[in-house]
Order: sequence, then C-alpha cells, then structure tokens
Amino acid sequence: MPFKNEGMKYGPLRKEAALITKDIIDGFMKVASASVADAVEQVAGKRGHMDHSIKPRISDKKIVGPAVTVQEGPTDEALPPQHALDAIDESPEGSVIVISIDAETNVAVWGGLMTAGAEANNLAGAVLDGGVRDVTEIRRDSGFQIFARSVSPGTTVGHFKTLSSNEPIVCGSITVNPGDLIVADLDGVVVVPQAHIEAVLENATEIELREAEQAKLIRETKSLRAGLAKYKRI
Repeated sequence: MPFKNEGMKYGPLRKEAALITKDIIDGFMKVASASVADAVEQVAGKRGHMDHSIKPRISDKKIVGPAVTVQEGPTDEALPPQHALDAIDESPEGSVIVISIDAETNVAVWGGLMTAGAEANNLAGAVLDGGVRDVTEIRRDSGFQIFARSVSPGTTVGHFKTLSSNEPIVCGSITVNPGDLIVADLDGVVVVPQAHIEAVLENATEIELREAEQAKLIRETKSLRAGLAKYKRI
C-alpha cells in the first residue's frame, strides 16, 4: 500500500558517542543470554528477559548493542513508519532497533527495505514486539539478525504509525529504555538496564566460569548431585 507523505518533520536522532565500549560489547558476546538473565535478576532485582515468543527469525546469530526505541500505535491514515526510518538512518553504528506495537502479531513492523537500510548503517540488529516480513529475502541477501514476536506478510501502512522514538517502551513484557543493552541469542532476548551494565557483565561472567567448573565436576564424579551440592546452583 502506498502512503501519504504529509510533510511530517521529526528532529534527527543525535549520533552521540556511545557510552557502551567495545570491551563491554565483546564481554557480553562471550556470555550466554541465560547467564545474563540470571545476572540481571541478581543485580537489578527484576526480570530482564522478554517473552519467549520473541525469537530469532533469520539465523542463529547473536546480537549485542544499545537499544534505540520506537513506539507504534493504531491509525486510519496511510503513513510511513517515520520514527523507525529516522532511527535506522540516524542511530549510531552497533545500535539495536527495538520496536513496540503492543504485541500485535498480524502486521509486520519490519521488512526487507528496512533491513537493507539497517545493514548499510552498520546496526547490530532489531527486536520487534510484532511481526517481520520478507524473511526469505532477508535470509538470502543479508546477514542482519531480527528477533520478532511473529512473521506476517501484513503491512502497518493504513493500520499503524510510529508515535515516538528514544522514549521508554514495553517490548516482550519488559520496559526498554534508550541506551539499555540488548543481549539476544538462541535462548531469547535480555534487556540489561543501562545503570547496571558493568555489574551485570561481571556477574554473568562469574556465573559462566562457575558453571564451567561445576559441569567439569559433574562429569568427573559422574554425579549431578555432587556438582549441585558444591556450587549450590542449578
């Protein structure tokens, strides 16, 4: 469906220097989302993992990067998803675009053209509380990773529009603030609050080290109970 261009103007997203360093990104790439989810609960005292239905739709590629948020809502007008388009072109390299549409699964908030733009701008990935389409095209032509609640051929044009960007949203039942860190792999999507990123990384890394030791002990003793008794963790 074509959309009307009514001359809408939005202020550009600021390309500020990222507060999240390459070392932090590399550190989170080395730990599983399960360890990160446990660490978020321990450090922040709340659940950080999104609903299980938000899953990888393109490949098994892991993504880590700061969130750039977009909110969508219903409309009768045929309008482009302007805030999302601006976010794709104007966000810093390595960002993860996170789009909320209140768990609407019968339309796609992302497709092949948006993927081309995101890949051209070196974004890390996208996380959608709605659908993605053009999956065959994206798998064939792109290495860009997308986590989505559904796959749908339906368009948002004439049904939904973008309402805002870089404001707090809810995606997969979890509040996502701009600048929170997204860690997503085959186990799911975890949101690390920006204020706790370093502490969560330290905690998650320790969890992984202890679990490796625990697994080694279980194999050596041939006893799961022995490993649980020593490390007090399951």
